Amino acid sequence: MYYRIEPEVAGGWGEGTKADTTCHPPKITSLVFEFEGWLGDSIVTSFPCYLVTEELAQSLNHAKLAGYELANCTITKSDTFCELHPNKKLPNFMWLQIVGEAGVDDFGIDRDLRLVVSAAALSSLKGHSLNDCEIEEINV
Repeated sequence: MYYRIEPEVAGGWGEGTKADTTCHPPKITSLVFEFEGWLGDSIVTSFPCYLVTEELAQSLNHAKLAGYELANCTITKSDTFCELHPNKKLPNFMWLQIVGEAGVDDFGIDRDLRLVVSAAALSSLKGHSLNDCEIEEINV
């Protein structure tokens, strides 16, 4: 079983992100993620990047799933975030780089450039906060 998931868009590329935008999808080599808001999920996105909480990253590693790599990134908060949520503390996030093939590995990107995960990966994700993530079972 495979699932297409669409995590919360919690922000976007911040100043200092290094990206090659001459190709599609853009190739990001250094990510600064600027949060505009956050509803509390353990996975968030801003095309074409995905971030997971450090706690979820540990769970994914423990489950020995395939098709992803973890990398460090810089996290910032927008002025709007700070105004609307002055006391909100963000957990540590890691960059979830998708390197697998959709429908083959536990993590992959499909032809529509959306994230596809296996049942095992979804089970790990569901062990954490996933309230604002759209999940659709698909045939691959």
